[in-house]
Parts: sequence; structure tokens; C-alpha cells
Amino acid sequence: MNAEFHDIPATVRVSVCMATYRGAAFVAEQIESILTQLAPTDELVIVDDASPDNTVEIIKALDDRRIKLHEATKNQGYVRSFGQAVKESRGEYIFLADQDDLWLPGRLERMLSALGDADVVASNFGVLGGGDRGRVPSLKASDSTHHVRNIVGIIVGYRPYYGCGMAMTRAQAEVFLPIPSFLPESHDLWLGLCGNVGGSIVHLDEATLLRRLHENNVTPRGWRSLGTILKARIMILRALAEAIRRAKSQNATY
Repeated sequence: MNAEFHDIPATVRVSVCMATYRGAAFVAEQIESILTQLAPTDELVIVDDASPDNTVEIIKALDDRRIKLHEATKNQGYVRSFGQAVKESRGEYIFLADQDDLWLPGRLERMLSALGDADVVASNFGVLGGGDRGRVPSLKASDSTHHVRNIVGIIVGYRPYYGCGMAMTRAQAEVFLPIPSFLPESHDLWLGLCGNVGGSIVHLDEATLLRRLHENNVTPRGWRSLGTILKARIMILRALAEAIRRAKSQNATY
């Protein structure tokens, strides 16, 4: 078993993992949309990345025992914060959530149902207010088993795996962690690689959340420079090699 995890109480079915930073404007609304779908024994694990605003105070004011807040003493970046949140989680199923989106009703149960047949589930998203998705294509359920095609799509950059629309089983989290240290971004593409290399991922045609698009989104909305794109593709190829290595290691233990 991966030493990243502590003992897991059987009563925790779902852990929602969130990284926050300068999230004061929208975090309360997002948390409320999540908590309405969680059972009393589920948990929302939040790692705040040393926010300089009052994000932490807003989270604490919600005063819900299901919220497990961890405050980083210094800024470590959102990828490391997500990794820490997953590490601290205790649930059988682990959902990733951004700080500024809204969960749609029925998201939790729909994705849990999908995780009955796979270790990773990835859904589509809508845009809050009905705005344009821009250049982002939609995931198709029919592509779920096309693992090589999905991996090529990740490398090229046209397969839209967004962490805010993804969840995994505890077994998959043991492969997912630790997130490779050479990844300063794209924890969601890393999870997509792990799921496809392991041959256990399901795409959902429907949207399960609404993304709030604004100037402070971590995911860039404009075109990147050619140098930045090439650097990112090399990073993804390294991640693919690591996902293959971990998959082989996991299979060797069974």
C-alpha cells in the first residue's frame, strides 16, 4: 500500500479535495453547492495555499464539521496543494473540486455510479451564466475505452481532462500520489494519464458542474507561446513514462 495514506475509517465514503488561494469572492458559494450533496460522514478536505485575503476566515465561518481545513504556512502552488488534500483524505472515493465553480445537482451520485465500473471518471462542464466554452471540446462517453487515443489526445493537447470534473477511487489515488515533482501544473492531465494507462477510466457526456470563467482562473484562456507549449508537451511525455512505470509496479504487487 502507498505510504502516502494513513488508516482510512470505513465510514468515510466520499472525500472532496479542494485547493484554495485568494478564493474569498466565490469559495463559500462553491462549498455550499458541494456540502448539499455530501452525507454527514463524508468530508471536504481543503488545503489553503497561504491566501493573503480572508479565504480562510470565510471557510471557517461556514462551521461545518465535514470541512477539514489545512492551512499551508507558505505558498506551494495549486498542484502541491491538491496533492496534499488527496493525501489527507480518508474516503473510498475522491473528488477534485476548484474553489470557484458550482456543482450541479446529482453530480455526486452520477459520478459515484461511474466509479462502480472504473477507477477514474471525467465529466464535462458548463459555463456559469451559459457562456461560451471557447476552444475546449467536450469529452465523449464513447471514447472511454480508447485509451491510446486518449493518451495521444493528452500529449497533443486536445483531450479536455479538467480536475474540477474528475474523481477517482482510493486504489487509483495510490497510483496518483505522489504527484511527480516535475509537474508544476496539469495534475488533472496526470490523473487522465494514470486512468488511461491503467485502462480504467470513464467519460461522462453530461456536464456535472458549472465553471466560473474569470481573469483569475488558473487554466489559461488564451493561446500560449510556442516555447511554453513545447515545454508542456515534454513534461506530459515525462508524466506518461512515470504513469507507465507506476502501472507496472502496481500490477507486480498483485
